[in-house]
Amino acid sequence: MTATILIIDDKPDVRLSARFLLSNYGYQIEEADSPAIGLALLAQKSVDLVLLDMNFALDTTSGAEGLYFLDKLAVFNESNGTCVAAIAMTAWANTELIVQALHKGASDFIEKPWDNQRLVQVIDNATKVSKLKQSNQALEQQLQDTLQEVWLETQSPAMLAFLSQLERVAQTRANVLLLGENGTGKSSFAHYLHQRSATQGAFVAVNMAAITETLFESEMFGHVKGAFTGADKARIGRFELAKEGTLFLDEVTATPSSQQAKLLRVLESGEFEKVGSSHTMTAKPRIVSASNEAFKTLIEQGVFRQDLFFRLNTVTLTVPALRERIEDIPMLAKRFLAKHSHTHGLPEKQLSDDAERYLSTQHFAGNLRELSQLMERLVILSSEIHVTSEMIAHVQNPHSTPPSFNKSVEAELPLMTIDEAEQQLLKLALTNTNGNTENAAAILGLSKSAIYRRLEKYQIVAKEFQQKEGIL
Repeated sequence: MTATILIIDDKPDVRLSARFLLSNYGYQIEEADSPAIGLALLAQKSVDLVLLDMNFALDTTSGAEGLYFLDKLAVFNESNGTCVAAIAMTAWANTELIVQALHKGASDFIEKPWDNQRLVQVIDNATKVSKLKQSNQALEQQLQDTLQEVWLETQSPAMLAFLSQLERVAQTRANVLLLGENGTGKSSFAHYLHQRSATQGAFVAVNMAAITETLFESEMFGHVKGAFTGADKARIGRFELAKEGTLFLDEVTATPSSQQAKLLRVLESGEFEKVGSSHTMTAKPRIVSASNEAFKTLIEQGVFRQDLFFRLNTVTLTVPALRERIEDIPMLAKRFLAKHSHTHGLPEKQLSDDAERYLSTQHFAGNLRELSQLMERLVILSSEIHVTSEMIAHVQNPHSTPPSFNKSVEAELPLMTIDEAEQQLLKLALTNTNGNTENAAAILGLSKSAIYRRLEKYQIVAKEFQQKEGIL
């Protein structure tokens, strides 16, 4: 999506020069010749970034009008839930004014006459960070609206103790290491830590297991244009994006051994260089990391650096497994039923008393993730509003006789080859989900990529199963 830039400057030739340059890079341009007109335009049009001259005709040196606009922009962003960024411009090399502008919320500054390449780079960086902040706001609101309600209703002593620790630690800037089994919700708790902390920057998450060794420095620290083959444009690294916010390192034990020293250096000093640049940059985000691995074993094996471990675990918190919070299972199951019913546009289901008791006796090795998937499959497969223990048992074991499911799901397959059976199951699942591939994958216990491979293999078109009679 193209970003819109509002240029506020009282000199028409400056606005024209900026418009000509930035339009060539695909930006949409709005203009104002004063802060007052700029504020009026903000209320009327969608703007991503303001290129703001600090000095106007009223006072050509103090920057008072520019500072006034930044104060009003902060109020505008807070009132409207927006993240409109601002870049300050000044023809006067006034260090005190620049510091004041940055303190009032300007993301960067540029001196006039500007260098075209630097102006474009500064704007590109600011718009990316602004969009990230906007995305974080939406995620944090969603987190607050859903997860917090679950936590407040917890009856588990283990979970209550964990939340008490989490709340106390969240309000500091201490680095936190979250330990826990797969599916316990470590990433959600990392979001919560950021939401409740004193940090003002963005929340930036990175899955360390997904970063290849050769691209580690580029992903984490960024690179300049032309730094290596294929680097046709500059890239902002995760540390720069996080700045004074929170950097979440998921699966941190997967960090390549050869790169752990570089990560340690940044954590210790806050300094790094982009690939292809000798300019040292500074970023000091709060580090929240997560893992389900045993650090002691990895350190003894020489796979993970002990000094890096000490830097990460200023505070270590262990997220309780679902078996340690059995009292919460019925409430969590209801929450997941409501969530998935809404997602798939289906009537919300109700758990019977015996269903609640049954769920509380089950061992969920995959923790919250497994319980959520079980409830999602129940929402998709069951035609009944009231959920019984027998219905849940059938979803867990599809080979058992279903008590109250759609007749199409009950159909028995005749003896056939594996390929033929697979095709039948794919078609059956697509029929019951009105051709929705993701829902069909959930029924069959497949990932999205796995079901797409099978559909391509058998040349099955999901859309052909839409708008048919008898579909769920």
